[in-house]
Amino acid sequence: MTRVTLREIERIFEITDALGLSREALVIPLRPRHPGSVRKLANGTYEIVVDAQADFDQWLNWLRSRLSEVAAAG
Repeated sequence: MTRVTLREIERIFEITDALGLSREALVIPLRPRHPGSVRKLANGTYEIVVDAQADFDQWLNWLRSRLSEVAAAG
């Protein structure tokens, strides 16, 4: 994957919406990197970096799990 398109962002939103995370609290860079990552920034927003080398559907499963962990940690 060389770029994150609206299609991928909408699928990420399905997960974040289900977790009750505000879309305004998300930062999703349009350039994927390897490895992908999820972290809560000091200002309270969540940075979600799509993995450039992973299968996107599998990565979404990882994202769901990782976001739950990060959100629970506060």
